[in-house]
Amino acid sequence: MKHLKLVALVAVLLGAVGGLSVWWQHQKAYPSTDDATLQAAIIGIGPQVGGQVTEVGVTENARVRAGDLLFALDPAALRASVEGARAALTQAVQATGASASEVTVAQADVASAAAAVEEAERDLSRSAVLAASGDVAPAALEKAQTARDQAVAAKVAADAALAAAIDRAGAGKAPAVAQARAQLAQAELALSHARVAAPAGGWVANLTLRPGQIVQAGQPLFSLVEDGEWWVDANFKETDLARIRPGQPVTLSVDMYPGVVLTGHVESLGAGAGSVFSLLPAQNATGNWVKVTQRFPVRIALDPLPEGTPVQLRVGASVTATVDTTGAK
Repeated sequence: MKHLKLVALVAVLLGAVGGLSVWWQHQKAYPSTDDATLQAAIIGIGPQVGGQVTEVGVTENARVRAGDLLFALDPAALRASVEGARAALTQAVQATGASASEVTVAQADVASAAAAVEEAERDLSRSAVLAASGDVAPAALEKAQTARDQAVAAKVAADAALAAAIDRAGAGKAPAVAQARAQLAQAELALSHARVAAPAGGWVANLTLRPGQIVQAGQPLFSLVEDGEWWVDANFKETDLARIRPGQPVTLSVDMYPGVVLTGHVESLGAGAGSVFSLLPAQNATGNWVKVTQRFPVRIALDPLPEGTPVQLRVGASVTATVDTTGAK
């Protein structure tokens, strides 16, 4: 009897050792962690211009498609800015036209002054010939010289006026028109931002916005959880990382959906332990140091869900991830 009990005890011990060995080998080939959460891109929604909210087109947890209206602001002030910018552009263009007309008038004045100089030169030449022959008094010659000098001075003044007009038309007004056009484009862009559309498909979250509320440019109002790409952030023990490689298949089970198994693959391994990037990293300033197994983040890309899968993925859901490392080299 004692012999049978001893045999049974040895058999139990051997079975336990064998079971632990099998479990240990399985854990080495299929490292697993339940320290994992489901993640998706979360977009912060806010206005690019300030104003009063006139319409909210979505509700909390609503499903939206890219381009759907999220909310709208009162466009009255923005339209007024557009009209003001358009009027400023018209004024700048008209000012440029006036300067061009001024150049034309100045050019005509220069031509007239040049003709007057030529005529005064001819009169002076005739008076000089007549004075040399004694047919006119010396006073007449002096008068012709004075008239020629005045005509030359008028020509110099006309040239200066033309140069000034060209300066005003070219250097001063063209930049003013360009600036007015830019201000109009900016005002029109601000008006287009009065209606805020969904940048991507997904679900609305943390919505408290109401019509009549005054918002500021850049103010975060609510969030949009994208539905295009999902992944799992899993924290594995450092002792499990030796065989984990990008591209390895992963089996995922989500706590909120018992019995539903999802699949994915390892996308990347974190460059540092999670404790390193915490707000207050652990510091060991004493000699009483206890070695603690660190955990490293592993990003797991979720494969597309099969048609008809009765699950609604939710950000932050707890996940158990098991990596198949049997194909590792």
